Amino acid sequence: KQSTGIQSTSTQGQTASPAPSPNATTVSDAQTAKKLREPDVIYVPTPPEVVDAMLKVANVRRGDVHYDLGSGDGRIVITAAQKFSTRGTGIDINPERIKEANANAQKAGVSDRVRFLNEDLFEANISDATVVTLYLLNSLNLRLLPKLLKDLKPGTRIVSHAFDMGSWKPEQTLNIDGRSVFFWTIPEKGTPAYDAALAAASGNSGTQN
Repeated sequence: KQSTGIQSTSTQGQTASPAPSPNATTVSDAQTAKKLREPDVIYVPTPPEVVDAMLKVANVRRGDVHYDLGSGDGRIVITAAQKFSTRGTGIDINPERIKEANANAQKAGVSDRVRFLNEDLFEANISDATVVTLYLLNSLNLRLLPKLLKDLKPGTRIVSHAFDMGSWKPEQTLNIDGRSVFFWTIPEKGTPAYDAALAAASGNSGTQN
């Protein structure tokens, strides 16, 4: 899993990214940044084949606005930018991961299309996302779900590596060499799917890990 909460994958489109919040630390500031708090999970990178599967199931394409929550070394955001010419934002609470991700983006030649912010993913502005990728825990996914439902537009695609959203059933589930990938889209308010997501966000079910 990725530090500061989560590892994810996704892409960001051609539209401009929102300005980071005042306490955001970009990659260039990472060396002097202080940790906001201890990460929720340890950093474990997503294997390349799982990254590819996550981007494929989300139908990532040019024009997407991609946020990877708990972005670690930046591999998901960077891969999406390389393969689909997307723009992406990685958010991680660990400044060392931000520094590493920035260096990786420069090596990959996509630093003009991606950014990495040293923020708490539970407080970050993700409202313009069209794709969100995650690699957290079941309990963290459920803790994050109210924010996803509140902040994201209907139709926004969500992909999680390894961990589901409790009683909010995924639209697709993939098995990649024994690793699970779950896919949802944010539903319209007032629909049965939205009600199911709200119930999951209330903690009515789901394994708490």
